[in-house]
Amino acid sequence: MEKTRQDILTEYERRVRVQRKLLGDLQRRLDRTSFSRLGVFIAEGLLVALMIRLGYSWIFIPLLLGPVLLFLYLVKRQAGLLDDKEYAAKLLWVYENEVAIFNGEANGYDHGTAFVDDAHPYASDLDIYGRGSLFAMINRGKTEDGLSLLAAALGSFPADTGAMLQRQVAVREIAEAIDATFDFRALLQDHDLAQMRQIKDKLQYQMPAQLAFTRKSWLRPYVKVMPFVMFGLLFAAIVYGGLLWNIFGLVALLNAVAVVSVIGRVNQLYYGFGDSSKSLDRFASTIKWTETRAWKSPYIERFFAGQRSSGVSGEIRELAAIIRDFDARLNLVLAPVLSVMLLWDLRCSFRLADWYERASDDLMRGLMRVGQFEELVSLATLLYNEPGWVFPVLNKDFGWKAQALGHPLIAAGERVTNDFSLGAEPTVDIVTGSNMAGKSTFLRTVGANMVLAYAGAPVCAAALSLSVFRLVSYMRIRDSLNDRTSTFKAELNRLKMILELTAEAENAFVLIDEMLRGTNSRDKFLGSGVFIEKLIAQRTPALFATHDLQLSELQERYPDAVRNYHFDIRIEAGEMEFDYQLKTGPCKTFNAALLLKQIGLSLSEA
Repeated sequence: MEKTRQDILTEYERRVRVQRKLLGDLQRRLDRTSFSRLGVFIAEGLLVALMIRLGYSWIFIPLLLGPVLLFLYLVKRQAGLLDDKEYAAKLLWVYENEVAIFNGEANGYDHGTAFVDDAHPYASDLDIYGRGSLFAMINRGKTEDGLSLLAAALGSFPADTGAMLQRQVAVREIAEAIDATFDFRALLQDHDLAQMRQIKDKLQYQMPAQLAFTRKSWLRPYVKVMPFVMFGLLFAAIVYGGLLWNIFGLVALLNAVAVVSVIGRVNQLYYGFGDSSKSLDRFASTIKWTETRAWKSPYIERFFAGQRSSGVSGEIRELAAIIRDFDARLNLVLAPVLSVMLLWDLRCSFRLADWYERASDDLMRGLMRVGQFEELVSLATLLYNEPGWVFPVLNKDFGWKAQALGHPLIAAGERVTNDFSLGAEPTVDIVTGSNMAGKSTFLRTVGANMVLAYAGAPVCAAALSLSVFRLVSYMRIRDSLNDRTSTFKAELNRLKMILELTAEAENAFVLIDEMLRGTNSRDKFLGSGVFIEKLIAQRTPALFATHDLQLSELQERYPDAVRNYHFDIRIEAGEMEFDYQLKTGPCKTFNAALLLKQIGLSLSEA
């Protein structure tokens, strides 16, 4: 039996309760462990006091050692419980966020505001990025690559249907393993975007030059041999003393000079990695998630092309271990000893150079792979959360046909759906109707579902089949004081962009809502008519919403190239009622007079 949205919400709410209970249990176990540590510490103190009072005896050795070992065990146990609690809290947030989205609250993930671009062919008009957008509804990603890939998928169109079909298969495969994706998302919950960007920038652009000093022919053998020399001299000096202490001091000074001579380059190499080992370890766990599943879809299998059999996660953990060892230089007491005796900074630098030569490219691919999975997980979560939505059928031949098409950003309980299809040949479909009757929403419904379809996502419809179109829109035209651009000039700029795109793209599809609002009604009508005739000449399909009934008369001149649709209203006892249903033919009923009357004006007074 197929799940309903209510079933899915109920399951999320159950998971929230389970996680909250688990967090409570973990906190109680942590409290008990903390009290146990305190008790062991007090017991050890009492044993020491007893030994001082009674005098030393060999019997105190096991008695004192037992609490120490138990204390160390409790410290390790507490660290494990803290990690478990941290992870449980992240997983709880994932589930709570899904419940919040079902209840109409904002998604806790990034809304894609950074990708807002008024010059984009359709993004601003169709609410693709920013608060209340498609991106904000779909996104479940935290990494820079994941955000960028999802933004690109919603902001561009593939060249053919093959890639879209492969993405559909991949999204379906991940949706079938949706439980595992919650773990994946929890592992990324504390992802530090700025820190990971800094690491990527360092690996790609900085490290090749920063590692140049490690290629000095004399330095590597010196670093390998000298720690053995230092410990040998130290042992000999302790045993024999005398001149050997002077030799030991001289060699220690030589080591110090060697370290100081390259310390600036070592600092440059270390900078950008400091305090990142924990983030890298977490990221390794995330990449491990992608490596341990047996993926079947060809689209996902390509993510792993060229990967070593050992996996990227192991290489990231190795880098994290090197950074942790490097961090020892921050210990003011230990660092001088490590530098003189072991040439610690130089040894870490050589380990980093060896790692970079072997694994840096794999790491960059691994980081990108996490972003690729995040994008697919976002789409798969949409598929899972919306069981009534369907994958579109993608055709090579011209066509567009939908049943029960709804706007994906309108809540399911409030959404009104419509059937719509293009003809066998391109037409300009003129949609007339009253204010607030649904013209603009319908155009956005068509456009938003096209964007979802081409991203490889399910669409808000009972059925949708379409070919690949280059979508371009004209809806929200804004003036700009900064650019000294009037509304009319902004409209002209948009029209110029549409004409250029439709002229070069044979598969363009245009959405226009009330053209040329910034000029007088006569020029508006004439300009709209000329523009429609241009689209007809180019055989460019379009949806053209307007209040101007005169434009519907173009069907008489172009019966095969223009179709008329409308949204109307019903007037009951002076009140307007909207059904938001698309109907054929031009509109006959308008509501401007009623709206004016509601604010105290009548047309006779105007």
